[in-house]
Amino acid sequence: MVTRLKDVDAVMVGMGWTGPIIARELTKAGLNVVGLERGPDRDPAEEFVIPRLRDELRYVQRLELMQNNALDTVTFRNAPAETALPIRRFGAFLPGEGVGGTGIHWGALHWRYLPSDFRLRSALAERYGAKAIPAEMTIADWPISYDELEPYYDRFDKLCGVSGKAGNLRGARVDGGNPFEGPRSDEYPNRPIKSGLGPLMFSDAARQLGYHPFPAPVATSSAPYTNPEGMILGACEYCGFCNRTGCESNSKASANITVMPALRADPRFSLRTRAFVSRLIYDKAAKRVTGVAYTDMRTGEEFEQPAGLVVLSAFVFGNTQMMLLAGIGEPYDNRTGKGVVGKNYCYQFEAGADAFFEGKEFNPFIGAPGMGTIIDDFNGENFDHAGLGFFGGGYINCASGGAPPIGGRSLPHGTPRWGAEWKAATAKWYRSVTRFNTQGSVYAHRDNFLDLDPTYKDALGRPLPRMTYNGTDNDHAMSRFLVAKLEGVIKAMGPTHYDLHLRPRNFTVVPYQSTHNTGGTMMGADPRSSVVNRYLQAWGAHNLFVMGASVFPQQHGYNPTGTVGALAYWSANAITTQYLKKPGPLVHA
Repeated sequence: MVTRLKDVDAVMVGMGWTGPIIARELTKAGLNVVGLERGPDRDPAEEFVIPRLRDELRYVQRLELMQNNALDTVTFRNAPAETALPIRRFGAFLPGEGVGGTGIHWGALHWRYLPSDFRLRSALAERYGAKAIPAEMTIADWPISYDELEPYYDRFDKLCGVSGKAGNLRGARVDGGNPFEGPRSDEYPNRPIKSGLGPLMFSDAARQLGYHPFPAPVATSSAPYTNPEGMILGACEYCGFCNRTGCESNSKASANITVMPALRADPRFSLRTRAFVSRLIYDKAAKRVTGVAYTDMRTGEEFEQPAGLVVLSAFVFGNTQMMLLAGIGEPYDNRTGKGVVGKNYCYQFEAGADAFFEGKEFNPFIGAPGMGTIIDDFNGENFDHAGLGFFGGGYINCASGGAPPIGGRSLPHGTPRWGAEWKAATAKWYRSVTRFNTQGSVYAHRDNFLDLDPTYKDALGRPLPRMTYNGTDNDHAMSRFLVAKLEGVIKAMGPTHYDLHLRPRNFTVVPYQSTHNTGGTMMGADPRSSVVNRYLQAWGAHNLFVMGASVFPQQHGYNPTGTVGALAYWSANAITTQYLKKPGPLVHA
């Protein structure tokens, strides 16, 4: 029997990064809001503490903070002709679970997309000719510009206490920052965090080659900081335990630290954890969602939560699955190219390197993921692609993010994986190696998409989301180009030895690569080619808004979280200043 609950003004489906942001803005507007989260509550005062966090086995190897594959997962295949199989243990990407979601265990690199990224198809057509864009490359312009989104980037920067150095302040170039970035209305909230020997050597070598190195922008406070919500973030302690864990000093931004304390204190907000949302209750004739159904995973009881406004604020796969199950929008068909829900799924294309310097001391056991130096000379349209055979690009990073005992042992290629020689090599090189990464774009392709699996189901009996993805010729050519540029910088650093790590031809879900999944509910200017409009409002249900990276038309060279947060504030502003005053479509097709 399903228990129907009392109506509320709004309900959030997922309480990662975007759910708390939207909920906070709605409670400020006087709405009563319910936040539903499938996982447990995660209170920093109880969980983000030492010695609990100093446990690589628990968090890095056993994935304490990640989605439970036994309840819900994704099926995967490389190509449409293959049979997809369930991912039994997440590896390539790691969706988080519980309040704060993936925003708890992220490395906190915090970016804004380039102005040209927002008009990608137009920019490529203008520069190289429309015919230069391959027919199977289904990229699209965003229905919003960098200039429109900039004030909301600024809001999210200040919520997170981002550390960095501006390179373009209100149109004026600033030494020491990224010269390629779009104009910023304000400097970063905090100065850059400290750098290590490896990134400093990389910076010197890159500058000698004519590139433009700058400190990585990171949502980790370099000094104590109070954000606009009144929440206090501590200074980074460079503890080396950051990736896949929370933060003991509350310096690494997460919704748990930056906004949830304000929500918890607001009587207009109610949090329900272990609430597995099974479906949207959709009135197709009225073009609105009347609420959601969910199961309490502790008792098995089913509930219906009516709401005047519904916000999908889950991870990419969950958002797309919900839309497909509800029948909101036409499912994408790669054979015909028709449909929109599930279209333009993209990943992030990364390849890296290790360089070994005999006699150098890098202190790899300390640091933070953002303790790095970047060059952006080969990102997006920052360089000329004519004659290169690919579009896209990315940034090149030398970072010193901590090397924990189990996973932090980079050794020269050919070193035995165990035994006396392995021990000797570990002792020799552990403190004398620095790491590099190239993070590249993935431009949408006709045969990379999400849909519902015809065979496998989750714990509630619903079809699992099915991921069809492989790196394209364009992706591989772009990545090889970036790695070649990286190799030139490494050689200029003068290592004893170095190894490059190219991606295999076929994408595999086993080794970790990036949790930067995007697309599936893409935003656009036309319901025939997108799922949500420029305000993230569903074309097929005017009181349904979809948050997160699932709305991206494609994946650019930067980490998506900065843009995810900015879009949440952009959408929240439209909801509170326009929609609540006159409910209905904010954009008319």
